[in-house]
Amino acid sequence: MAPVPPAKTPGSPSGPSSPSGPFTPLDLQLVLLRRMADHSPGLVEDARHELGVSPAGMREANRRWQAMVRSPRPRSARSGYRSVLGEPESRVRRRIGGLDCEASRWRLPLWPDLRFEILTAPDGTVWNEWLVRAPDADPPVLRTVEDLTPWSCTVDEAARAFAPARPLEGTAPARWGLALVAPDVRGVRHEVVAEFTWGLLQRAAPGPRTGAGGPPPG
Repeated sequence: MAPVPPAKTPGSPSGPSSPSGPFTPLDLQLVLLRRMADHSPGLVEDARHELGVSPAGMREANRRWQAMVRSPRPRSARSGYRSVLGEPESRVRRRIGGLDCEASRWRLPLWPDLRFEILTAPDGTVWNEWLVRAPDADPPVLRTVEDLTPWSCTVDEAARAFAPARPLEGTAPARWGLALVAPDVRGVRHEVVAEFTWGLLQRAAPGPRTGAGGPPPG
């Protein structure tokens, strides 16, 4: 993770907001970190220090986000992200299966090699919200279990590197899992469950039959 400049003063466009001020891009990054803290507390703590935000500031950003999401008259998720992040860095039409959608991406200072992406249906419904690799960034080298370190890769990168991978139901909103088989540095194959938050790897743990080899159970 690249160093992040100290946060600006509260209420500035890129600094943490005050409880009565507008929600800022830094606030959104704090919301993403808050969800990641369950699995990667050390990385989250380092990131919070780099952003110059106190634990109370992170809690306040998450509280305000939850209040916005649960508001009796919430705005659409797409317009909500644009009000916080501004116009997306890129917007492209994409077809997934038989469905058309729009992929909008924004740059977040905390993860310079990634982009925050939302997939939006024609009616404005947001189907997915996650971090993906920036188009001009080098993808990670994923060959062994040891390469699956926290924050090293995205969902689609792990799925491609260790295909075929089986999607697993997430344990909470913004969480995904993959059951996959990967060799270690000695060449011994292991079943692994990789867990992701906002599309970014948080941890990889042994599957039900570590070292047994073969494909994940179907």
